[in-house]
Amino acid sequence: MADKSVKDGSKGSTAQKRFKVGDLAVYPAHGVGRIEAIETKVVNGEEHDFYIMKIIENAMVIMIPTWNVESVGLRDVIQKKDIPKIFEVMSSRHEQPIDNQTWNRRYREYMEKIKTGSLFEVAEVFRDLSLLKNTKDLSFGERKLYDTAQNLLVKELSTAKNKSEKAVIKEIEDLFKSEDEA
Repeated sequence: MADKSVKDGSKGSTAQKRFKVGDLAVYPAHGVGRIEAIETKVVNGEEHDFYIMKIIENAMVIMIPTWNVESVGLRDVIQKKDIPKIFEVMSSRHEQPIDNQTWNRRYREYMEKIKTGSLFEVAEVFRDLSLLKNTKDLSFGERKLYDTAQNLLVKELSTAKNKSEKAVIKEIEDLFKSEDEA
């Protein structure tokens, strides 16, 4: 019964932000996907609507309750006007990444940021690990996080900018190259 009131009560905020079949959206820690369908399923004797989302990177299919979009962090792809802010985050070098922590503590902190689904947080993780990578070898876990952050950034930025992934990778590499040469 609580589910039904949440579902019925969600018509205000969620209905306005409701995704349609064919829309691109971002699922935290998995990246950009396309809403392939909206299906009604019976769960515990109650009907619920679900977004069927296919992640572009790996074709994984995720079923997301339409009434649970906010709590899982499903969101629109970043807007073009916000892209320069992402590049500002990556180029800000106000402080070196924290190197006095153990790698597993850094790993947990970075993983928490990636799980938020915020591209700004992902950009911070990528920046910090890129800077750390220039001073020492990354642990296996940090290297995986670096790759994950890079993939999430590149996929979403290339989608938002309507550019190839190669072009976006070059932009990001140039950002770090110009800093290294300065």
